[in-house]
Amino acid sequence: MRIGAFAELDKAKALAPEVEARAAEIESARRMPADLARKLAEAGLFRIVIPRVYGGAECHPIECVRVIEEIARADGSAGWCLMIGAVTAILAGFLPEHAAREIYGTDPCVITGGAVAPTGKATVVAGGYRVTGRWQWGSGTQNCNWIAGGALVIDGQSVRRLGSGAQVGLMIFSADQAEILDTWYSSGLRGTGSHDFEVKDAFVPEERAIALGVTPPVVDAPLCRFPMFGMLALGIGAVALGIARRAIGELVTLATKKKPTWESQTLAQSPRVQADVAHAEAMIRSARSFLFDAIDAAWAPAAAGDTPSIECRRDLRLAIANAAWESARAVDLMYDAGGGSSVQATSPLQRCFRDVHTITQHRMVNQTMFEETGRLYLGVGDAGPFL
Repeated sequence: MRIGAFAELDKAKALAPEVEARAAEIESARRMPADLARKLAEAGLFRIVIPRVYGGAECHPIECVRVIEEIARADGSAGWCLMIGAVTAILAGFLPEHAAREIYGTDPCVITGGAVAPTGKATVVAGGYRVTGRWQWGSGTQNCNWIAGGALVIDGQSVRRLGSGAQVGLMIFSADQAEILDTWYSSGLRGTGSHDFEVKDAFVPEERAIALGVTPPVVDAPLCRFPMFGMLALGIGAVALGIARRAIGELVTLATKKKPTWESQTLAQSPRVQADVAHAEAMIRSARSFLFDAIDAAWAPAAAGDTPSIECRRDLRLAIANAAWESARAVDLMYDAGGGSSVQATSPLQRCFRDVHTITQHRMVNQTMFEETGRLYLGVGDAGPFL
């Protein structure tokens, strides 16, 4: 594991004050403003997992977590949009070189996103596929140059297997092939622009389709041997940790000033609040350490040229889910400690509360992940499709 300062984190820290200052704008617009997305792109933050052969930073996964965490601390929605764009770019290591260079190696400010769920249909045609479908959860797609969507591959009247038995392909469209629908009216992460998007009879060349978790990497790099779904999920834990860190900071600031009604002392002088802050710190620091340990354990074989074991993948996915849920618990403590102040629209605590509880509903970290990993610890089941 590399430790200490590195360029991408320094750039994230430099941009964080502007992101924080524009949080209300992001929330109101229900999307990441285009100029702010461009600034993150110009800083190279969407290129943290792109292989160096295509001009990316190819950062260690822990460095990726730190970058995403920093922007999420400034604003949860901005952190989420960065996370989606950054981790989606792992596709660069799995696409044929020509397609990877077209998408990731030409424009240094490229942003990609999309949705993995196979709610589209890809019909086999000469040279590729004709794809029609509609997808939910298109976070940050308004700022994307390329958008991916999962699709069931159909050849004639039959389901076709796309390499190594996979029946589902991830199809990559140019942004002008997709229509973004105004559907994102959420309780939390309002500024992510996670609208539905759809394509109708869009042609996708064969070289722009892969089977997630099945298509072997083209680039020989540790990041491309790191667990694919673990890579796609770890940013979710990073966003949650960033939000929790923001909530603790906001409560500490509030506690030094606020005297609850009928009380003569500030919140900071309350033993209950003191304990809540200590518990919240312990929760997110412990969760973060578990996450970093699990990342390192999976990284070691990947860096040595091997495939991480099922045990490594299990621990990684559990650590990610744990980070999300422990962050939510920490935020809950801070929200409750803030009292009536927490419910005000002007309070970042209410936004942290809404945002972190939206994260825990994501399929990559919801309660089913504890069930799936728990079965493996108990030796009573096989690895699920998202491990």
